Amino acid sequence: MELLTNRAKQVDRSPMNFWERLYLIAIAKGMWITLKHFFMKKVTVSYPEKQRPFSPVFRGVHVLNRDEEGRENCTACGLCALACPAEAITMEAAERLPGEEHLYREEKYAAKYEINMLRCIFCGFCEEACPKDAVYLSQTVTPASYQRKDFIYDKEDLLIPHPKKSN
Repeated sequence: MELLTNRAKQVDRSPMNFWERLYLIAIAKGMWITLKHFFMKKVTVSYPEKQRPFSPVFRGVHVLNRDEEGRENCTACGLCALACPAEAITMEAAERLPGEEHLYREEKYAAKYEINMLRCIFCGFCEEACPKDAVYLSQTVTPASYQRKDFIYDKEDLLIPHPKKSN
């Protein structure tokens, strides 16, 4: 049979000699590795006091964006929900009523927008699929919780604060 790679090695099936059967050499090698690691620098980070640096391409909590005037960018097109391989995003569209021009940019908006963070795999496909740059993944780590309902983020949890109201 022809080998596919050069990494394959034949297994030595010859019987063990006396020293190999005692396993003293194997035990000595294991103890040497343990002793070597005992004096190495620790890799544990004391979390509350120090935080480990994340990669610049780290994908964290989802955020729904607003424009400069504070109107929601999301037009409830549903492309983010279609692009999500984990099916973590659900939304319902609604029509903008007269007098709500200051709230929504387009005629259609997301009346309900939910992300189940327990299902989310942080792939970023929703961010890439959005034509209005309404959803993006921030550098914030998802907070821990013991309740499942705390991991289902609705529209109010995801929207960034209104730029004019925060001043």
